Amino acid sequence: MSDQSTQAAGGNGTQTPQDDTEGQQLHPQAGFWSMALGSIGVVYGDIGTSTLYALRESLAHVAHDGLERSEVLGVVSLLLWALIFIVTVKYVLFLMRADNNGEGGTLSLLALAEGALGRRTPIVFMLGAAGAALFYGDAIITPAVSVLSALEGLKVVTPVFDGYILPLTIIVLVVLFAVQSGGTGAVAAWFGPITLVWFIAIGAVGVWHVADDPGILAAFDPRQAIAFLIHHKIVGFVVLGSVFLAVTGAEALYADMGHFGRRPIQVAWLCVVFPALALNYLGQGAFVLTHPEAIENPFYLMFPSWALIPMVLLATMATVIASQAVITGAFSLTQQAIQLGLLPRFEIRHTSETTAGQIYMPRVNWLLLAGVLFLVVLFKTSSNLASAYGIAVTGTMIVTSALAFVVLWKSWKWPWPLAALTIAPFLAVEGVFLVANALKLVDGGYVPLLLAVGMVVAMWTWVRGTQIVFDKSRRESVPLADLVRMLGRSAPFRAPGTAVFLTSDPETAPAALMHNLKHNNVLHKKNIILTVKTLRTPTVQENRVFIEHLSDDFTRIVLNFGYMETPNVPRTLANCRKMGVKFDIMTTSFFVGRRSFKPSANSDMPLWQDKLFIALAKDAANATDFYHIPSGRVVELGQQITV
Repeated sequence: MSDQSTQAAGGNGTQTPQDDTEGQQLHPQAGFWSMALGSIGVVYGDIGTSTLYALRESLAHVAHDGLERSEVLGVVSLLLWALIFIVTVKYVLFLMRADNNGEGGTLSLLALAEGALGRRTPIVFMLGAAGAALFYGDAIITPAVSVLSALEGLKVVTPVFDGYILPLTIIVLVVLFAVQSGGTGAVAAWFGPITLVWFIAIGAVGVWHVADDPGILAAFDPRQAIAFLIHHKIVGFVVLGSVFLAVTGAEALYADMGHFGRRPIQVAWLCVVFPALALNYLGQGAFVLTHPEAIENPFYLMFPSWALIPMVLLATMATVIASQAVITGAFSLTQQAIQLGLLPRFEIRHTSETTAGQIYMPRVNWLLLAGVLFLVVLFKTSSNLASAYGIAVTGTMIVTSALAFVVLWKSWKWPWPLAALTIAPFLAVEGVFLVANALKLVDGGYVPLLLAVGMVVAMWTWVRGTQIVFDKSRRESVPLADLVRMLGRSAPFRAPGTAVFLTSDPETAPAALMHNLKHNNVLHKKNIILTVKTLRTPTVQENRVFIEHLSDDFTRIVLNFGYMETPNVPRTLANCRKMGVKFDIMTTSFFVGRRSFKPSANSDMPLWQDKLFIALAKDAANATDFYHIPSGRVVELGQQITV
């Protein structure tokens, strides 16, 4: 049983430093430019494919009676400055400095904030849970809108393909999710080069069409954006909701920092991604100024007819890569949430023998596919889906900014007025975008919000329920020190070998041990009381193992893992042999408590929450699989608990 406390084992035990790298998130040992190229494929796929629809959807709100030059300049200016302020300034230059031992993302900020505060506070917890929940909304919408928008380019080739776009999208998505179980290592090496070709292509066509009307370069003047918003008032506000499509995927800059490092991601953005995006939006704007009829699909219409099919294929590959990054991001986020105690244990399969970060979660994968296909069938076109896009991403960005304030104030020790002044501009701009996206609530924006609310309720129920169970078990338990003294005076029958009892509380006697004594009246020759703890750091570099010899018969061991690590208990215990703990897997039995729950009339939670907690507990993977314990060495003892 995993305990989410950050406290190390107490008492007078012997502290032993970590002597291996088991469970650590392995980072590819590659050169700087290889890492930068890899980040282009994994980190920037989502934001890079926004060029397919962001300008089209933004201009659609003001194109009813024909487009004026000032409107095109204003919208392109809004797109450029959204990329400059939110992506470049907030994420690339500022937020990537707020890392948790090199790792980024909402849950890394949550762990950092809670570590600085020294406790789990309701406000900070809800912020982190909301940010994680909103990411799942993004993870469902991104594959749907990206693949749909790419294949819609077939309509530009010939209207004959119109009726095939939806079936082709479904086929591509089903294949994409079906291959997840095999791992992405074999194809991941192609992500960077393919996406780099994509950025070169969209940048080159942008440069080509900027020559159509060089006056489009005036869009770099922020006054064009401000004048557009002032002149169009409420319509300008609606346009902002679509402009935000250009920065969806910006959170990946921060979340994937641990995989590629700060500098490669920053250099890739400043040298490749941002120039390509800016040039493409400028090119689309100039093309629309000279060909107003191209507003229907300015991205594809910019290309000559001979290049349309290759660009549709390249766009499809780019959007599949963008979807792949979001899917694997959902796997990683779920693993972190499990380790931090926000979700029950789900089955995690490792798809690589060399890279710990490559994982596959069957339940998460198929739930995501079901959600994606539901959205595709429900909305049918990328334009309709664009209405659902934005709210989840904006909400995640606001959560990130709020948690960053706590980190600046409590962890970095900035005076709170200075921290507030630093974060306020980001919150103000993101707040405006949130309100603008909220106007799309009825048109589909409710989808990610409903999903996020459901996820937050599930997380809060799991955290609350596990705390209730922990408190109840502790009240009914026997202190481990008292039991050891009692058994020292009157020992029961001794069985050969070693017994390992897993428990979430190292200070009390495990329920499995008490049941074994009560029903079998037997005690093994050697007994290990084992607690696996998850710390608020991504990986554990030292002090992974704490060992305390309680008596000749009992040893208490605490294993510490980071929230991005996968705990492999047998392998870590095998390494304890160097520290004086005799461990042979073939003569060791692992005793695990199998708990079943039933609702109580006197529960601290309402009945519906009791039932939800019980359903989540039933759905959780067992400790045997989660901790990689050989099933042939496990003894499970059942226990019924009321919640």
